[in-house]
Amino acid sequence: MLKDSYPFYIANRPEQPNLDLEVLDKYSGEVVTRVAMATEADIARGIEGTLRAAAPLRKMPAYERQAVLYHCVQRFEERAEELAMALCIEAGKPIRDSRGEVGRLIDTFRIAAEESVRIHGEVLEMEISARAKGYSGYTRRFPIGPCSFISPFNFPLNLVAHKVAPALAAGCPFVLKPASLTPIGALIIGETLAECDLPEGSFSILPCRRDGARLFTEDERLKLLSFTGSPDVGWTLKAKAGKMPVILELGGNAAVLVDEDADLEDAAERILIGAFYQSGQSCIGVQRILIHESIYGEFRDRLVEGARNLIAGDPKNEDTFIGPMISDKEASRLQGWIQEALDKGATLLCGGGREGNILDATLLENVDADLDLARMEAFGPVAILSPFRDFDEGLREINDSVFGLQAGIFTRDLYKAKRAWEELEVGGVIIGDSPSWRVDHMPYGGVKDSGLGREGIRYAIQDMTELRLMVIRETQGD
Repeated sequence: MLKDSYPFYIANRPEQPNLDLEVLDKYSGEVVTRVAMATEADIARGIEGTLRAAAPLRKMPAYERQAVLYHCVQRFEERAEELAMALCIEAGKPIRDSRGEVGRLIDTFRIAAEESVRIHGEVLEMEISARAKGYSGYTRRFPIGPCSFISPFNFPLNLVAHKVAPALAAGCPFVLKPASLTPIGALIIGETLAECDLPEGSFSILPCRRDGARLFTEDERLKLLSFTGSPDVGWTLKAKAGKMPVILELGGNAAVLVDEDADLEDAAERILIGAFYQSGQSCIGVQRILIHESIYGEFRDRLVEGARNLIAGDPKNEDTFIGPMISDKEASRLQGWIQEALDKGATLLCGGGREGNILDATLLENVDADLDLARMEAFGPVAILSPFRDFDEGLREINDSVFGLQAGIFTRDLYKAKRAWEELEVGGVIIGDSPSWRVDHMPYGGVKDSGLGREGIRYAIQDMTELRLMVIRETQGD
């Protein structure tokens, strides 16, 4: 279902000056299509286009921006199976999960369409003292201007949508660098936007090498950088961004706590999905599983049995749950972390094997807390089990991480749930489910090394707009 080649987009229009980027089927390893690669000169042209588009897009009525977003919803629905298969091929995501991401892409654009006509301001009571008598105040949000977006490989449709859709809702033109490993989804979104009546220069979608992407971060004419990816890259970009506001959605080391009163069957089912969905390549994939000591053995056995029954293989097969990781390099890296843990005394409960870039669903216990597998982001199909005795002790263990994206708590105790919400140093606490749960209108993002700012359309629009105050002084007329 993929075309033989894809153009990039500069100032709303497709261009194909080369076919330099080969896109691989992540399961077979074969080249399946080729994509035009942007040079620094192309990126500069895209940025110049956003400068021309900034004023007309800012003045575009909200209902017209909403119509653009609803057009995208309609076209994505019409092209849903094409989008899902493209995602399955370029990312190696199992086809059922690929269809799920297409559904989220549609949700994200639909939410943005709804939010585009409710970017509200406020009336301020100014007369707080005698000197302010006769003054009234009003606030309104205005588009921040040209934005720079850099998106990752693991959700190449929906994480692009979480940047593009709120920008269009707010009236901000943008340049986007999609992940060079998975550029097709972003380019199909570009193809869809090119069908719309947007001001010339409103968007550019430009695959390029990381070492050629300097202008996405360093061009001072850009007013916002939103980056999703690895912590090392994200914090480096922030240091180079100068005065530009920066939104970072970075890594995680997500923990889930299973208390003694949890429904074990339900918790095991949800945690298995959270740990091994799309081969664990999610910032909020379950990596640490804390289990109350009174249920530890029983719950461990449930997880191990469930993990062993997960079907790995060709992501195009409807029954496949675990597909390939994004590359042999990443699969080899993670298998090395697993072997290091075993060499240091960890116990392998299941998995650990690898065939190419497909790594078995792997569970371990007795992992040294100082090892990469325990402290860093695994970003693959592996999770670590450990017992805890006291609920507060478990919360402290969750907090013992440089990351703080989301955490999951399985408990029926309302007071414990509230305590977890208050004590955990994370961006979101999910009660009764794994930390991997997300819907696309909620505020999503982390603290500590997990990043800055929040996604979720309404929250992203706040970052992509600036608050402007108007004060009116009433004068006494004749």
